[in-house]
Amino acid sequence: MAVSDGILEAMQDRLFSAMLSDVLDGLGYTRQALPARIRPLDDSVRMAGRARTALYLEVFEAKEGENPYDLEIDLVDSLAPGEIPVFACGHSGRIAPWGELLSTAAQVRGSAGALMDGMVRDISAIREMRYPVFHGGIGPLDSKGRGKIVALDVPLECGGVRVCPGDFVFGDADGVVVVPRAAEAAVAERAEAKLRGEKETLAELRAGVPLRTVFEKYGIL
Repeated sequence: MAVSDGILEAMQDRLFSAMLSDVLDGLGYTRQALPARIRPLDDSVRMAGRARTALYLEVFEAKEGENPYDLEIDLVDSLAPGEIPVFACGHSGRIAPWGELLSTAAQVRGSAGALMDGMVRDISAIREMRYPVFHGGIGPLDSKGRGKIVALDVPLECGGVRVCPGDFVFGDADGVVVVPRAAEAAVAERAEAKLRGEKETLAELRAGVPLRTVFEKYGIL
């Protein structure tokens, strides 16, 4: 399915991460939710868009005359509306690639948010912007001399979940889910059915129908 078809984008205001994870589980994609340590800076904002990937290498020096931010700048400056930079920083806990300046530049370009398994800083300013950032920790460290991007727009693993350029990324207060492009049509179809079922399930539960009766009727929990 072409990215331009936009099936999931059209549904994004009705989606939520738990439902997407359930749908993906039912299709056999059981490793699409990022780990619990990946959290939003602001629980009240949601993120939905297409992945632009960046692979980091851990380093231990900043070489004289080298711009360690070169590819980072290229990525942010090339963001299109609805795109989400996805940074794979590894497990070092030394790399904080994202802050207020990158958030500002990305938001101005219409970016739908940013995702990283590394750290983020300048969090008060980013929260005020209401730009969605999902991160693996908070810390003041600059990435200079600690990590640098070595490849853009390549398949990678962020928080242990495979992400390819153009994959649909969705995040809310419960976490982040990545929908592979090959699964999008099936995910959209099942998500529509699940949304209808959950609406009917909630209506009956609110009317006092026993949980077991409702579950046996709709199979949704």
